[in-house]
Parts: sequence; structure tokens; C-alpha cells
Amino acid sequence: MNFDIVSFIPRAVMQGIPLLYGSTGEILTEKSGNLNLGIPGIMYVGGICGVIGAFFYEQAVPADQMSGFLAILIPMLCSLLGSLLMGLLYCFLTVTLRANQNVTGLTMTTFGVGIGNFFGGSLIKLTGSEVPSIALSATSGYFAKSLPFAKSLGWFGQIFLSYGFLAYLAIILALLSSYFLKHTRPGLHLRSVGESASTADAAGINVTRYKYLATCVGSMIAGLGGLYYVMDYASGVWSNNAFGDRGWLAIALVIFTIWRPNVSVLASILFGGLYILYLYIPTGSQMAVKELYKMLPYVVTVVVLVISSLRNNMEKQPPASLGLSYFREER
Repeated sequence: MNFDIVSFIPRAVMQGIPLLYGSTGEILTEKSGNLNLGIPGIMYVGGICGVIGAFFYEQAVPADQMSGFLAILIPMLCSLLGSLLMGLLYCFLTVTLRANQNVTGLTMTTFGVGIGNFFGGSLIKLTGSEVPSIALSATSGYFAKSLPFAKSLGWFGQIFLSYGFLAYLAIILALLSSYFLKHTRPGLHLRSVGESASTADAAGINVTRYKYLATCVGSMIAGLGGLYYVMDYASGVWSNNAFGDRGWLAIALVIFTIWRPNVSVLASILFGGLYILYLYIPTGSQMAVKELYKMLPYVVTVVVLVISSLRNNMEKQPPASLGLSYFREER
């Protein structure tokens, strides 16, 4: 069997970038003590908001007159705004109203998918398309554009330089998030809020502000994962329910990396590779074997979770106050 590693790695990277965005956003959120299980819905909203912005810009301007700057800026702003509103809604329910975080997150996932399917279906009807999808190829061309000299560098260019700018932005954001959490005073304050909100409050740290900021910024980062999936990975094609379980895999990646954004860079590529491994390993007519290969990302996560649970190292444990609402009156 010949395993084409040169074509496998770029596909694994492209498959892993949405997971990297989602996991980076969720790590920032969880470091504040908020367990946001609404990440899949937020990624969905980020994707559809970017599609809406790109759709109306393409409708208003002929393809040969489109500005590359606006073709990128409008979908990104729409995606960030939609994701921000989802983050604010989550914070209002869980931080201000102190609703149960698990229930709220799961509800927001259902809510986000419903919003995406509603507006996605509406756009498809506007285009009068005979297939249940909408194609934004002109906008996608700007998002997926790689470095012009990548092809001339052979396998090196294909593996390292053949991606759109959002892929490199995901890596930069993950590394910056890691630096922020470990080497800055606000990052230390954020981690202290996640470990013990009452202690942080007693030290003069504004717990509500940090929870709001971390969750909203994390939601915006996660929303870019949905935008990347549509505009780059899917070549600008939106189809309802096309995201699959990538949002849940992003949450699983948080556990796999033990809440470290810098580790997510390589871990997301690994997860992306595991996600598509069944396409590169011939299984013939044995469908059961193919389904077993599809389980690999989840099996690996469970193994890591078990191992991390057995360790007493605090750095390898989730924030102590994760998922718990803070009641100042109980301090």
C-alpha cells in the first residue's frame, strides 16, 4: 500500500484548522471558568453570518469589479459580529442570570444550528438553486488564495505554504493565546478567575468582566472556524448541516491538549489526520472497519482524559471552577 503523505498532510491541516479555531476559543473561555458547550452552534453561526455578508456583496458587485479587501473584510466582520452576539447571549444567561452552563451551552448549539439552517435555506431559495446549497466561488477565491510561489517549491510548498491566510491566522491566534495565558498579568488574572472566582474577587479582580471578555473573544475566534470551513475548506459552498461533528471535536481537542493553545496547533493537525484517515487506508467492502477508523479521534480523547485524570499535576487538570456559576454573596 502506497500512502501519499504529501497529499495527506495538507488535507489533514485543512481539516484541522476549524478544530484549532474552536479549541483555541474554548480554551480561553474555559480558563475563565465558563464551560461553553455551545461552541458547535457558535461556529455554525460564524459560518452562516460570513456567508450572508459574502452573498449580499456578490449580489451587489459584479465578480470582475469585486474588491479583494472588501470580499474578505465583509464576511469576516459579519462572522465576528454573529459570534460575538452568541458569546454575549451565553454570558448574559450564565454569568448575569447564573443559568446552568451545561444546559445553556447545549441549548445554544441547537439554537445556532437552527439559525444557520434557517438563513442558509432562505439564501438558497433567493438564488433559486435546484440543489440544496449556495456557492460563493468569487469570495472563496480570495480566502483560499495561497502564496504565489508555493507550487514552485514542490513538496515543501505543498505541505507548508499552500493554505489560505485564515489557516496561518489560526496558528498565530493559538500561539498568542498561549503567550497571553502564561506570560501576561491579564492572563494570570483570567486563570485565577477560572481556578477560584471568590479568591480572585477578593484580590480586586473583576470576575464578571473577565468572564465576559474571555467568553466573547473565545466565541469570536471559534466563529472564524466556521467561516474558514465554508470559505476555504468547502470552497465557498454552504449546505445545511454540512459541518458534521467538528464543533464537538474542537471541544474534545481542549481535553486532548490539556488546556494549552500552543499544543492545539499540532494536535488539531493530528485530529484532522485521524478524521480523514479512513479515506487513505483501503478497507474494501468492510464498512465496519471504516467506521472504526472514524472513531479514532474520540478514542484518543478518551484515553488522554483517563490518563490526565490519574495525574495529580494541577497544570494537567481543568480549571477548578469550570462550569460553576459564581455567587458573590456566598464568598
